[in-house]
Amino acid sequence: MNILTISTLFPNSMDPKHGVFVETRLKHLKKHYPDVNITVIAPVPWFPLKSAYFGQYSLYANTPLHEQRNGFEVYHPRYLVIPKIGMTLTPVTLAHSIEKQIQALLDQGLTFDAIDGHYFYPDGVAINQVAKRFKLPFTVTARGTDINLIPQFSKPRRQIQQVLQNSNHNMAVCEALRQEMLSLGAEPQKVSTLRNGVDLDLFQFSNEDKQQQLREELDLPADKTIVISVGWLIERKGHHHVIRAINDVPNAILLIAGNGPEDKKLKQLVTSLGLAGRVRFLGQQPHPMLCKYYGAADTLVLASSREGWANVLLEAMACGTPVVATKIWGSPEVVQHPHAGVLVDREPKQIAQAINQLSHKIFTRLDTRQYAEQFDWQSTSDKQYALFSELVN
Repeated sequence: MNILTISTLFPNSMDPKHGVFVETRLKHLKKHYPDVNITVIAPVPWFPLKSAYFGQYSLYANTPLHEQRNGFEVYHPRYLVIPKIGMTLTPVTLAHSIEKQIQALLDQGLTFDAIDGHYFYPDGVAINQVAKRFKLPFTVTARGTDINLIPQFSKPRRQIQQVLQNSNHNMAVCEALRQEMLSLGAEPQKVSTLRNGVDLDLFQFSNEDKQQQLREELDLPADKTIVISVGWLIERKGHHHVIRAINDVPNAILLIAGNGPEDKKLKQLVTSLGLAGRVRFLGQQPHPMLCKYYGAADTLVLASSREGWANVLLEAMACGTPVVATKIWGSPEVVQHPHAGVLVDREPKQIAQAINQLSHKIFTRLDTRQYAEQFDWQSTSDKQYALFSELVN
């Protein structure tokens, strides 16, 4: 089975955490089903200048056109993104870029049985055009904002509905997204919920003794409540709500892992609240380091306004750390038991109360780990393989 995965959400050597959830699902599919051959087209926006002065844009310019990642051949053709009018034009330029890359691969002698697409807009819209051109069956996986936000705009909504009608099958990372896809007109038999799993080998369990060892290693106080908030530093992730909540948890130290455009604004908030001694900004952390911070923490807080399926929740739980999460979209499907954590409204007082509640929990870190173990990748890979097999045959 020769699968062509297409997504602008995919890691590269310049930005190894971008879309890592797509790569992770592919890695586990290949691990459980080695007979699947996977080629990846992960387009990046075109930008002419490589100087670091241009920040994120320079990463686009420095991304190689082709690289190998985890045994996959990954191609990064460029597509044009024009500010302001880009939303409606991008599916066109993206389709052109993908089409040229597929043709080049076919000219090299490669063959493909199906397209595995991720994210409905602009990716799914572009894939819809390309699949017709090359007469290939295709699927698209919904990830979150592509279904729960972008359809608020009339033209993208119509185009997403066309993708839902024309695709051979669609996948959602949580049941809430699947229901929203049905409300957009998807046929029930053509939409499956295919949740993400958690890598139980990477995110290793830390018992109470290991937790204290990690605190010593990371220079964290042994006698404080350690809270961690992980994600891009943007409003949607709600780090500002967690910072305000820490005001009402006097014995707590807050760790914020991530980078992004609101870095300066969040640091100003910390200073204005007089919390400089109790909030630490860690910057972006690789998974092995995140595992250590999860293992050292008492609680992870995710105060997002929108999430499809938040991997950080299961990652923390796999390390033995319960979570506080806003009850939106897929999060209630992850936090279904008291051993997993507490669901709250998106406001600081409830977050603070939940942190205090978990600091007096009567269950153990092992209980939380055992809850996370039911979310392994095997069942997800099984279902994915079955769907692709049906598509190809």
